[in-house]
Amino acid sequence: MKRFKILMAAFVLTSVCFSVNAQVKKTGSTKTKTVATASTTKTATHTTVSPAKPVAPVKADITNAATIRVKIITDSGTMIIKLYDSTPLHRDNFVKLVQQGFYDSLLFHRIIPGFMIQGGDPTSKNAPAGVMLGSGGSDMERIPAEFNPAIIHKRGALCAARDGNPQRASSACQFYIVHGRPLSEIELNNYDGSRTTKYTSEQKAIYKTQGGTPMLDMNYTVFGEVESGMEVIDKIANAARNPQDRPNTDIRMHMEMIK
Repeated sequence: MKRFKILMAAFVLTSVCFSVNAQVKKTGSTKTKTVATASTTKTATHTTVSPAKPVAPVKADITNAATIRVKIITDSGTMIIKLYDSTPLHRDNFVKLVQQGFYDSLLFHRIIPGFMIQGGDPTSKNAPAGVMLGSGGSDMERIPAEFNPAIIHKRGALCAARDGNPQRASSACQFYIVHGRPLSEIELNNYDGSRTTKYTSEQKAIYKTQGGTPMLDMNYTVFGEVESGMEVIDKIANAARNPQDRPNTDIRMHMEMIK
């Protein structure tokens, strides 16, 4: 299987994070890709996805797309996620997988404090301790990118991981949730200078107070956000981890739709 350098969160995206190593790590079927910033080096999360797979239409049982919410129950607590109506392809795909029970018993297999927590690799369900994860889902069709300058990688953002495909299409199953950190005015101005669409004053205020990972904006699709349970993300992100950023103790998830 062709290897790609990996990003979350990522959602990574080492990944989509903060307190990240600036070195490139090669393990298993994934690698870590450094992303240069004004004053630091971050990494973001990718997955290994078959480039030959076409994109297939996704159908899900949705009655009110504007208010779709998912409960993510983990060994570290429960989060409530709101899915965005403005990213319907990612929203519908995620709902479909949740309704199928796809994510049940999978792991948050990659965590980087100050950056992101990543999960959704189907091979993680029965993975032995210490095994490098992140390449699962290669037999599933990618989801076309749905970038929107109004949606940013703020703390708590739900985002799709991806490999290095030129279309920046998303993995059909792997996702990350931004942990992030507050940024300074200088850092934000550096990111803003490289954007076609400049950050609004509100977006800058969010990054300076709540935090996030602006280096991933318009490169990875953000399709939802955590409405409650941010303390759970803090707990998971700061768990003890091995050199490949996998938690030393498995952190499993269970998802269900909120009626």
